[in-house]
Amino acid sequence: MKSTYSPDILNCLANLSSDEVFTSPELANRMLDLLPQELFRSSKTRFLDPCSKSGVFLREIAKRLLTGLEEQIPDLQQRIDHIMTKQVFGIACTDLTAEMSRRTLYCTKLANGKYSVSTAFHDVQGNLRYLRCTHNWVNGKCKHCGANRAQYDRIETIESYAYPFIHKNLNEIFKNMQFDVIIGNPPYQLSDGGGTGSSAMPLYHRFVQQAKKLNPKYLIMIIPSRWYSGGKGLDDFRNEMLNDKSIKILVDYSDSRDCFPNVDIAGGVCYFIRQKDYKGKCKVFNIKGQKVVSTERYLDEFGAFIRDKEAVDIIKKVLKHKEQTMNGIVYSRNPFGISNSENFLEERQSKEFIPIMTSKGDYYVRRTSIKTNHNLLKKWKVVVSKTSAEHAGQADKDGRKKILSRIEILGPDKICSESYLLFSTFDSEAEAKNLVTYIKTKFFRFLLSTILLTQNIAKDKFQFVPLQDFSHPWTDEMLYKKYGLDEDEIAFIESMIRPME
Repeated sequence: MKSTYSPDILNCLANLSSDEVFTSPELANRMLDLLPQELFRSSKTRFLDPCSKSGVFLREIAKRLLTGLEEQIPDLQQRIDHIMTKQVFGIACTDLTAEMSRRTLYCTKLANGKYSVSTAFHDVQGNLRYLRCTHNWVNGKCKHCGANRAQYDRIETIESYAYPFIHKNLNEIFKNMQFDVIIGNPPYQLSDGGGTGSSAMPLYHRFVQQAKKLNPKYLIMIIPSRWYSGGKGLDDFRNEMLNDKSIKILVDYSDSRDCFPNVDIAGGVCYFIRQKDYKGKCKVFNIKGQKVVSTERYLDEFGAFIRDKEAVDIIKKVLKHKEQTMNGIVYSRNPFGISNSENFLEERQSKEFIPIMTSKGDYYVRRTSIKTNHNLLKKWKVVVSKTSAEHAGQADKDGRKKILSRIEILGPDKICSESYLLFSTFDSEAEAKNLVTYIKTKFFRFLLSTILLTQNIAKDKFQFVPLQDFSHPWTDEMLYKKYGLDEDEIAFIESMIRPME
């Protein structure tokens, strides 16, 4: 007899596109496996998904409870009613995801509908709620999520992306209820008018922080890994997470596609379990394809989280020298105050114009357009593109990355636009060339890569790269010897970083 293929619709949803990051049943269950399984054998355990999109977490929790409570509540319908009304709760992200989640959990979009698996509900929402709410505008920004009023102040018929979990008083949703487990996959970002992807405004950390306020015994969420190195409004959240000794397990995916097969998230993703009564080291699992490396360590070992164990050992050897690091000399973004929207000319019209290197080519700009660092004009300048050579977190077919793309030396009276980072300036061309030899080493680019989790390179990402003497050129062999790297550590760097001509 032929078997019939019956795919799980939630698996199909999880692999549709990167527009919405849905959780697959397999991933949901890997996360639920981190919890003590006796939670599913107690009729008093309460679970909350505060950002339900497909309802997959609640469905998989309900399935485990149905099995775990079979002896305590033998009657199937009584057991279902108890679980649905007393144990599983959700707050949907939007009106649409509320209906989708109810179909997943109750088998109908109406909790009290004819075909609902539970007979105990008397309203259409049940315990899977969505309360339409509004942003609270203060000086053009929402005080709860930071949304830009110009983009999100919409009429009621258009989705406002004002998520109830971070915009509402939760007592309005579930009256003073204490939850044992909070689990979810929150929205990752909101556009703030300044870009998309890693340039968009992060949102996921607000869900984590709000969940902590509810003081659950266990908190599990899957979020982008960009918080490891902070930036874009994440510095405080990074410090909060790194210093949180209650985070018991962190599962890290360098490439998001190892977790969400068709979703490409710069810097990778991670999920963690925070146990309220636990204080100690965190067990870290770094997953790359089929390879899993586990370590136990404190997350606040450095000012940023380093995902690879091998990288941790190398950085420790480097920091033992107690040298000044490159982030102390790299200039802040847009070193000459010239944006890419400036009126550039293809030909010099007079001595009042000087050459400028932009992302679109070499042009000329008026000297009067220079707003900052006029004293650097006569110097030799080393600049690099502020965008990394490849999509952050991803390597080539051999598993190696180039990290940096364009590196240039600009002579006196030549400058760059905001598309480039100014590394350093020198009185002589020879010193500038020696810095370039250092930048091109695999050692330099490897140390940069340890906390470069987006395509945009900023000066703080050089905090582990030691400053050298640029009276002579540098090679990897010289650097490996100086910092006492062993054969395995050298091999690790060589396996991670591509040569640079």
